[in-house]
Amino acid sequence: MAAEEKGLSEAERRLLSAMQDGFLPVPEPFKELADRLGLTEEEVLGELRRLKAAGVIRRLGAIIDSRKIGYTGTLCAMKVPPERIPEVAQVINSFPEITHNYVREHTYNVWFTILAPSAQEIDRIIGEIKEKTGIQDFLNLPARRIFKIRVNFDLEGER
Repeated sequence: MAAEEKGLSEAERRLLSAMQDGFLPVPEPFKELADRLGLTEEEVLGELRRLKAAGVIRRLGAIIDSRKIGYTGTLCAMKVPPERIPEVAQVINSFPEITHNYVREHTYNVWFTILAPSAQEIDRIIGEIKEKTGIQDFLNLPARRIFKIRVNFDLEGER
């Protein structure tokens, strides 16, 4: 959704742009951000709470390179009868190692990713999902090469 559609103020645009450009891992990250923007920490926190409540910000969190902390990942796909998708999604979502899942219009219609400390742990999770759902039509597509795409929205540019 375009920023104009949410009616963002110039201050909100500056705050969101600054958040995209870098949120430093310092003891008081919101204070550091406030100092950069010439605001108080309370103003930044209040604005972020308001933007989250309004649905402009969905989530605020760290993006960690899982390989650098020893984790491995895989993309999985399952052939799930459409009427069983909610039930199967509930099983998949019960594992904290699942980072996200989604439905696609494809023979393999339920896709999800697993991040775990080892390939053996991923195999265990996949085995449990197969056992709990009874679904054996399953693809396990381990990550071989990682491509990171950085996307920033131009919130302060020409409108």
